[in-house]
Amino acid sequence: MARRKLIYEGKAKILYEGPEPGTYVQYFKDDATAGNGAKKDVIEGKGVLNNRLSEYFMVGLGNIGIPTHFIRRLNMREQLIRQVEIIPLEVIVRNFAAGSMAKRLGMEEGAALPRPIVEFSYKDDKLGDPLVPEEYIIAFGWASQQDMDDIVSMALRVNDFMSGVMYGVGIKLIDFKIEIGRVWDNEFPRLVVADEISPDCCRLWDIETGQKLDKDVFRQDLGNLADAYTEVARRLGVLPSNVTHRPKPTLIN
Repeated sequence: MARRKLIYEGKAKILYEGPEPGTYVQYFKDDATAGNGAKKDVIEGKGVLNNRLSEYFMVGLGNIGIPTHFIRRLNMREQLIRQVEIIPLEVIVRNFAAGSMAKRLGMEEGAALPRPIVEFSYKDDKLGDPLVPEEYIIAFGWASQQDMDDIVSMALRVNDFMSGVMYGVGIKLIDFKIEIGRVWDNEFPRLVVADEISPDCCRLWDIETGQKLDKDVFRQDLGNLADAYTEVARRLGVLPSNVTHRPKPTLIN
């Protein structure tokens, strides 16, 4: 098989040139990182789980009219996606205080917020992904005012979808982050949800017990990360209900 052209390698994924113009192949790695790469490990099976979970959420968003870069899953670790121009922001939606927000404001973790709050951070690991206000984003030309209005609206729609799906399987969506990209239809740009949606970029707590089922398990040494992700996949029906984590999870085709 011909060697594929590497486009980009990040902490958790690799992008290869796709089989058709305007496409990439997105490969999910087993690498786990925290603290902008300060803590690292390899969690066998993590990439397989995140591939299937991200597919599940991207397809669900598409079904309710929220555009994404996802085209189709290719195999256990890879997806075919549209090539997009990524806006250099992490779009964070918070429903409950946790993580950096709780630390910044001295709030108790898990405290309910009066409404979902949308924040933005500038994507730069060397700078620690600093929070930025809309004024900066517009002034530096990363996105227009219309883009920002559309991004906030899209992020809140994603939150409604994700919160409902998770609540239905006994999981509280504490917060999450997404990335937004532009695709061009002739000369007109269109915003789409890009990157991935998985437990790597969400905080997920069991409604009854408060057990964490997201990357905080790795960040805070709370147990086996693959077991936590497997539990999320099992509840969502991505895994059969009688499956527990194995080094190479058995997944429904």
